[in-house]
Formats: sequence, C-alpha cells, structure tokens
Amino acid sequence: MTTGLNDLRPHPGSTKNRKRVGRGPGSGMGKTATRGEKGQKSRSGWASKPGFEGGQMPLFRRLPRRGFNNIFRVEYAVLNLQQLELFRAGSTVSPEDFVAKGFIGKSETGSVKVLGKGKLSKALTVKAHRFSASAKEAIEKAGGKVELLGVKAAA
Repeated sequence: MTTGLNDLRPHPGSTKNRKRVGRGPGSGMGKTATRGEKGQKSRSGWASKPGFEGGQMPLFRRLPRRGFNNIFRVEYAVLNLQQLELFRAGSTVSPEDFVAKGFIGKSETGSVKVLGKGKLSKALTVKAHRFSASAKEAIEKAGGKVELLGVKAAA
C-alpha cells in the first residue's frame, strides 16, 4: 500500500476537535457560550482597555504628574581628547569629520561638546559647539586652536 503526501493524517487521539461554542444545547456549550451569566464581559464587542479598572478612577489618573520637559534644552554629542588623537597632526577637525570617523552619529552634528578625557599630543584645530575648560586647555597646550561654532537651538 503506497501512501502519498495527500493521505497524511495525525495519529488517532493525538489531535482534539476545537471547541465550537454557542452551537446549541447539544454541544454542551450553547446558551451563554462559556461566557458565564450577565455582565459587561458577556456582551459582544467587549474589550479591556489598558489601565481600565471597571469604572474606578484608574491609577495613572489618580497619581499626580511631575516634572516638565524644557523645550530649549540642547543635547550635546560628547567627544573626548583621546578620540582626537586619531586625527593627523596639523589638521582641522569639525563635526563632519567626527561623523566620518564614527565618533558621533549623523543626527548628532547639531551640537558637539569636546571633553578633556585622555591626552592630546598633536596640534589640531578643533571646531565644536562647546569645550570643557580642561579640553580647551589641553588642545592649546598641545599647540592647537579651539574654534567655537554657533549652537543650534533644539526644535
């Protein structure tokens, strides 16, 4: 007897028929269709919304709101002196060069701040929107120059 793929069946007893609710009293699941008796959950179209507490004032509305978001805050992409060490001596570096080297993301070129972590042994002209005092001192001590760029306001 040859069996084709079209004759494949699960072993008897390994699968169960799905529960067909609301199909009359003979099914054992007629009348209320396993929904219990009366109430909101027995009606059609009922769906629980996130945070719904049965009509009681939900927790997220009972708790006070705190804090605020300053729309004028400027987020800086941070760069350290040890990263500047990877540029050639005597070169001028700007936020576009930091993106090219992968130090900051493309979207972060709006405002860059250079911090003083690490050592700088080369004379570089560094263009950025902000410098920490230690970074500025280290760049000038190495024979380089610091150029401030205008800061773009956050939208």
